[in-house]
Amino acid sequence: MISPAVPEIFEDETQSVVDTRTDTLQTLRELGPPDLVHLVKQPTKSATAKPAGVYHHVTGVDASSSASLAAYINTLTYSPFDKSHKVISGLYCCYNAFSRLDMRVQVQIPGTVESYCIDERGDKRVASEELWLETYLCSVLRAYSYADDGAGDTVKRIVGVRRFNPITSTEAEHKFLDAAERLFFNGWQLGSDPEIQVPNLVSNHLATGLLQYIHTTGRYASGINLFEKLRTRDPEISSLLARVFVSADEEVKAVQLLHEAVQDLPMDYSILDCQAEFLRSKGRGDLALEIAKRSVVSAPSEFGTWARLAEIYVSLEQWDLAILTLNSCPMFTYQDKDAPRLPEPVKISLPVLPESICDEIDDAGAVGDAELVHPTLRKLHAAGFRGTFLKAYILLTEITKKIGWDQLLRVRSHVFVMEEEYRHERHVSNTQPPSSRNASTTALRGTPSPHTNGHGEVEEKKEEQSSTEDGEAVDEPLTPGQSLEKPGHTVTSEAVKAGGEEPDPAHTAYTQFQNKRLCERWLDNLFMVLYEDLRVYTIWRTEMAQYRQQQLQYKKSAEEWEILGELAERLHHWDEAVEAYQACLSIRFSPKAMKGVLKLYEKSGDVRMILGALIRLVTWQYRWYSEFSPALLFTIRKLIEEEGAVKVRSIIQATSLPQHVLDLTHQYAALCAAFRSSGSDG
Repeated sequence: MISPAVPEIFEDETQSVVDTRTDTLQTLRELGPPDLVHLVKQPTKSATAKPAGVYHHVTGVDASSSASLAAYINTLTYSPFDKSHKVISGLYCCYNAFSRLDMRVQVQIPGTVESYCIDERGDKRVASEELWLETYLCSVLRAYSYADDGAGDTVKRIVGVRRFNPITSTEAEHKFLDAAERLFFNGWQLGSDPEIQVPNLVSNHLATGLLQYIHTTGRYASGINLFEKLRTRDPEISSLLARVFVSADEEVKAVQLLHEAVQDLPMDYSILDCQAEFLRSKGRGDLALEIAKRSVVSAPSEFGTWARLAEIYVSLEQWDLAILTLNSCPMFTYQDKDAPRLPEPVKISLPVLPESICDEIDDAGAVGDAELVHPTLRKLHAAGFRGTFLKAYILLTEITKKIGWDQLLRVRSHVFVMEEEYRHERHVSNTQPPSSRNASTTALRGTPSPHTNGHGEVEEKKEEQSSTEDGEAVDEPLTPGQSLEKPGHTVTSEAVKAGGEEPDPAHTAYTQFQNKRLCERWLDNLFMVLYEDLRVYTIWRTEMAQYRQQQLQYKKSAEEWEILGELAERLHHWDEAVEAYQACLSIRFSPKAMKGVLKLYEKSGDVRMILGALIRLVTWQYRWYSEFSPALLFTIRKLIEEEGAVKVRSIIQATSLPQHVLDLTHQYAALCAAFRSSGSDG
């Protein structure tokens, strides 16, 4: 395969980035940052000149031994972009998240290879075979965890990261699965996704990485074989095996397995959640409901069980219970992936590989584009949601898409205490002794819930407020000096605070103050963020309709079109999202916009358009030093499975782009053949 170019970040002081990495070891929480490769270069024409320190980060390199890491450093000794310097030494740093050690390989060129490890205190220790096994497994999991989904957000987060595919053959797969089997029961030490409160045997980065690998490559038989062996040691692993059975279209086996597993472990929330998810996917929310309730009872402190129950209420169109369940979700402060802390560089060299040069995907115009974004679009808070807050917001937007904003407000006012009701009850309670101490009034008089993390970015509200107060600040026009009236059906911020006017007779139990609940502050904030999203979206669509009616061109910058596309996608308006993304692409290339358009092509099943988008996304990934994106590999694999490898290769070859660009996508198709994926033989 063609290797991406090598980015170079130049240090002010040699080894400063290595010292910074050593200092931050004790702050690492989970899988650790990408591997660091540090080179010392000497000018070829002057042996007395001061050596220069350069570095880059990398994922996906085989870290099973010091020899494999030394071999990677040796591939960097010749650079076609810098012939005036020679590499005299190299250091490879790879984090072992199991033992909390930084494995290091020092290479002198020419000369010796030394391997050792550094602990959290900065002390040097001996590297053993067991430590190398752990390091290898961590490096594979990091390659998937730090891989980009094709939209480019991960690529842009850390500058100068080369991303390789850690598993390119069945032999490499056997090595990976063998290491995973040997270390599986230590996987909880690696941490878990931000939606998981407490990592356990089946909810951790190792289990997630295994499922992602199996899903991406379609190697279901290998995954089933692994989990079957592990299940004999602990029946809790049945939930992972069942998920692989479902993905492999072996649903009968999955149901049989879950039936047996729930007999042995009737209150295991991962097994119950797997059952509930399967039933909901089959449109049987009525059957999934009681299972999801039992899952919540089994793990009341986990966000996932409550979110699943809320999803099922949404599918059953029980909106009031869905919102009440969402209000009960335990929310966790989002913990981002471990990222490297880098000293200020002297300069950065980002060379372009000749094979990845394509005028169509040149996004150099993106630099400085942010200055052209209107402040209203820049401050849409929903774009910054992560973890549990993102999933809760998605659920809220799904409800809004199905019943509308006005009906959502009515449901909200029926189940939650509104501000006026609270003030009235408070006045009454000050003049009369309380007549009851049920759960609702106890919650009302209790201490307020703690303030959530900073993703909401709204000011702390007073204790007596149960509904939002900062709606008045959002009514600014979309463009400076514009006198466009707000659309008639857009709800004012006062309506957000007051809720609906007429009670729903079908839910009279909620019309009594004593039976209502307090809306959690984080959910209160989500309602306001959703209101702002809907307000900006409505103004945008109204403006566009007016401009079209007057036969005028509606102008926005590429960055603004990209934000509007994201906004429409968040609100589940797919056609409008694609319209915005295509407007962005007509100005300049954007991987995020192209990925959004790709989703539409996948829904419509347009093979040529899907491959056209994939070729451009793959080439953009190579341009920014990434030869591996699991999401793009999965899309190509599914396409080959449905259409056949010969047809896919023929369409790629018939595309009017340079051959060296097409070859990059052919490499993805060749991976499917190496894994003997379905359809790859014809």
